[in-house]
Amino acid sequence: MAGPARVLVHVRRGGAGRPARFGQSVTGTFCPMHEDAAVVSCGLERGRFLLSDVAFPGSTAALLKRPSFCPAKRLEEQPPVALPAELRDRGVAAGVAVLLQTSTGRILLTRRASTLSIFPNVWVPPGGHVEADEELLDVGLRELEEETGLRLAAGTFSWRMLGLWESIYPPMLSRGLPRRHHIVAYLLVVSAESHEQLEARMRPSESEVSAYAWLEPPVLEAIAATEDGAESLGNVPRVLPATVGITELSNGSSSSTQLPTATFLNTAPAEGEDVERVSTGTKFALRLWLESLGERGRAQP
Repeated sequence: MAGPARVLVHVRRGGAGRPARFGQSVTGTFCPMHEDAAVVSCGLERGRFLLSDVAFPGSTAALLKRPSFCPAKRLEEQPPVALPAELRDRGVAAGVAVLLQTSTGRILLTRRASTLSIFPNVWVPPGGHVEADEELLDVGLRELEEETGLRLAAGTFSWRMLGLWESIYPPMLSRGLPRRHHIVAYLLVVSAESHEQLEARMRPSESEVSAYAWLEPPVLEAIAATEDGAESLGNVPRVLPATVGITELSNGSSSSTQLPTATFLNTAPAEGEDVERVSTGTKFALRLWLESLGERGRAQP
């Protein structure tokens, strides 16, 4: 997944461009301090992932969002904190995550391996870094194949940009200074195949994935409603299954098991060890996906 020539994020506002600085909020470049979202133009330009307040050739308009508890935002609200030089010099990396929707209306999420250095045991869509000379869709399809074994043939899917998420690890300043900083482009890839057809070709990589699940709309809507950092839940469907079927991977083999639905509804803790949950950025992407479905596509509470 990691490559030696990762693409870094640049920002352009009012005609002036510069590299995005590690530990400083990229979203905050485009919105007031009290807000957490802005519509920007984004795209790859001369080997850079560029975010701009004006359209440029080949760009796409997208919603850029950070969580209300974004560590970079919190750093800007308090006296300056000196980040170690090795962190400051990293820059902000560009990433892509693929929300894969099947013809049967399910979405594929994977649980990150416990050995990974960031967000271990957290449920996310397949994804990874943008590397030199890659287009965003190519990144998403490559990562999908590397992590799950799924190769989508041309003509069997459609796709579009969902939105952009500012991701920092650890995700809360109360759990330590930032060590990783990304802008993640969430792409919706709609397959003409059912989850049963795709399941037959799944060959997940245990080094990156410890489990996966094909989740149905009611559970996905409930996940999207459990916004991290919010004082209360959103409109969670009242009737949900007690458990969700997942496939777990261990020592080269896979097995079907049930995971409590409540696990997918966990929120990010402000202190202590993380818990198994769906990532905050994934919840953001699922909300955008549900909005795109319209009322007819929503699960009924």
